[in-house]
Amino acid sequence: MYPPPGEPGLLVGRINQQDPLRRFDGYASQDATNKKIAHDVFKKGDSAYLSGDVLVMDELGYMYFRDRSGDTFRWRGENVSTTEVEGTLSTLLGQADVAVYGVAVPGVEGKAGMASITDRTGQFDCATFLREAQKVLPPYARPVFLRISPQMDTTGTFKILKTRLQREGYNPRLTSDRIYFLNSRAGQYERVNEELYTTIVEGRMSL
Repeated sequence: MYPPPGEPGLLVGRINQQDPLRRFDGYASQDATNKKIAHDVFKKGDSAYLSGDVLVMDELGYMYFRDRSGDTFRWRGENVSTTEVEGTLSTLLGQADVAVYGVAVPGVEGKAGMASITDRTGQFDCATFLREAQKVLPPYARPVFLRISPQMDTTGTFKILKTRLQREGYNPRLTSDRIYFLNSRAGQYERVNEELYTTIVEGRMSL
């Protein structure tokens, strides 16, 4: 019951109330307990615990933490699932490490999508990326900002440090990584420098 290599999947654990390592007694709230249990997962009549952790398996069978399920942000009146966009972009980029998150833009409702992408070759091409992303993602899910890094910072358990990425956002002063902004009027990504950053945060650039 494993997804194919490169495809995100939710980690679940079969519940066995007779096994102290596999039993699940639930929470004080019955509603919260019900949300964490799925039935008829491996076979009819069984139950499994929904961990909320999204993993990706490589061709050798090793599994890596990708995200937490339910991580979404709202943009253009639509809910954007970071896990789905990450999976799509990672596949598009040949299984590159991708972290997707929402960033606030002053004066704009919701959060704009930002994708941090690992590019170890230095060959990332924004025009090609945009052309391919337009084929597989609806307009509201396409990253407004890109952050191109030679490597992705992770924890000891390979969890991408999204908190720091979100905190630094698209401010070029806070990182040496390349940051790009999708200029929808020009139909292309543009490098974010001090001048463009100021234009965006002052609300003088249309998103």
